Amino acid sequence: MTKSELIEEVASKAPEISRRDIEIIVNTIFDSMTLALARHDRIEIRGFGSFTAKERRARDARNPRTGESVSVPRKWVPFFTVGKELRERINSNPQPLDAPAAVATPEPVVTGGDDSSGGF
Repeated sequence: MTKSELIEEVASKAPEISRRDIEIIVNTIFDSMTLALARHDRIEIRGFGSFTAKERRARDARNPRTGESVSVPRKWVPFFTVGKELRERINSNPQPLDAPAAVATPEPVVTGGDDSSGGF
């Protein structure tokens, strides 16, 4: 799901709020989350999961093309841990509710040869 699809989904469930206002709300939420992670704060959304910024230590690596040693500096990366409720919901209903029903594939057609032997 893209951000614009999320905005459309929220707009369809809250028709009394303008699409522009919903877009502002969604952008504000994402901006707030980004700023919190930049401050290395933890974000916890009950029933969904938590976001943290984890440090990757500086290390030496190799350029696979040249074999030359490269120094990789320390950096912070966002990390998501799924919440129990979300994990259970995903595992209890593997087929999304609005997904199209599975289409049966036709049996393959065998041509050529005499089929009187009763087997293939």
